[in-house]
Amino acid sequence: MRYVLAALVLLAAGCGASSVPVVPGSAPASVPASGRAAPVQAPPAEPTPWRITERGGEHEIEGYADRVSVLPGERFRLLVSTTAPRFTASAFRMGALPVRVWRSPRTGGIRQPSPRIVEGMVTAAHWKPSLTVDTTGWAEGAYLVRLDASTGGQRYVPITVRSASAEGRVVILNAVTTWQAYNLWGGRSLYSGPGGYDDRSRKVTFDRPYDGSGARLFLDFERNAIRTAEQSGVPLAYLTSLDLRPGALRGARAVVSLGHDEYWSPAMREAITRARDGGVNLAFLGANAIYWRIGLHGRMIMCDKEAQCPLWRQSKPESGLVGQMYDCFPAEATYRVSKPGHWIFEGTRGTSFPGLVGVETDKVSSGSPDNIQVLAESPVDCGGRATVSHSTYYVAPSGARVFASGTMRWVCGMKGEACGHGVTRAAAAFTRRATLNLLTRFAKGPAGPAGVPRRGS
Repeated sequence: MRYVLAALVLLAAGCGASSVPVVPGSAPASVPASGRAAPVQAPPAEPTPWRITERGGEHEIEGYADRVSVLPGERFRLLVSTTAPRFTASAFRMGALPVRVWRSPRTGGIRQPSPRIVEGMVTAAHWKPSLTVDTTGWAEGAYLVRLDASTGGQRYVPITVRSASAEGRVVILNAVTTWQAYNLWGGRSLYSGPGGYDDRSRKVTFDRPYDGSGARLFLDFERNAIRTAEQSGVPLAYLTSLDLRPGALRGARAVVSLGHDEYWSPAMREAITRARDGGVNLAFLGANAIYWRIGLHGRMIMCDKEAQCPLWRQSKPESGLVGQMYDCFPAEATYRVSKPGHWIFEGTRGTSFPGLVGVETDKVSSGSPDNIQVLAESPVDCGGRATVSHSTYYVAPSGARVFASGTMRWVCGMKGEACGHGVTRAAAAFTRRATLNLLTRFAKGPAGPAGVPRRGS
């Protein structure tokens, strides 16, 4: 039942200098000569009309890309189904200031065949390609392709232009495995099916559109952190969950897991663990990270939530890497800073932020590192059970520094009042500034040789 409730709440919540040319309008600020984080400014205005203004009918237009990520200059195909006679597609780089980098000609629309159910899995792999998109000249980053039906309906298709090298950069990680786990397009996800939880899929595929707007979890849990990262001035690289392969993080300074990053394969975890053990800093800006141990087979995720998809904590608790582990759903609480003097909170104002703790939370467990520091401890009423939510920090023997926010609303909180749940503008300033401090410090590399922290780390 917890899984059904979690899925329903998340569906309803509404929350969540590079070595390549930077797209005009999305260039980050320069790094201050002092190396200190610059004051956080309000996000810039967005003159480019990238937002969906009309969803239209349920199947008026929808589509998916045949690649989750591409290198700059590579091509991917869009498979689009629409009831409209024509449509156009526009690609927007979702940086500090979203900007359109490509637009298709008006293209004849077709209604693709109904989805197929293959061993309980919904797939649209039998759809025919509609357009081929050439990313020559596109900067690395997170993109949304907006589909516009001539009848007015609109949907997004996400695509990441990934980095060929993470050398010397902070890696932003798009949590696509979690996006797909919650994707209810075609009536089935890893949480639900026509008959409820017991009728859920045991495997899901990227060969289908995403439900809702087409980019719900990206917009709710990732976009605002990316805006802050691109404003920080630190050198960034972009990867997705599926790109966490051997060597992908070689030379990285840090890896940032965003607001909801729950589904991890052994290969994904091994890549992150090796990176930490090699001195790469880690930041987990959400809660309930590295929870389900999934199988990956090409574009398919295997997770029956039983024998073939156990919880990581049953064999290798995630707290040994993240510093804490999932504890509560549903949670609603005030975020309370315990160590306001820590460098992560430098330049922030206030120590109490209503609504910033939720809807899932983590806390320190028996598997957490011995040198774990609790930076924030927030009392939580978890459905009548008294518990706490922690923000934590530790330094690994390699010198890698690891931060975990312990709340799924950290990234949502960057939107301030638009996040809902009683979150205020003060919380937005707090989370943006703390994240900026993390990015600026983590971009410098590990704390010190052989696990000896530098002063103030």
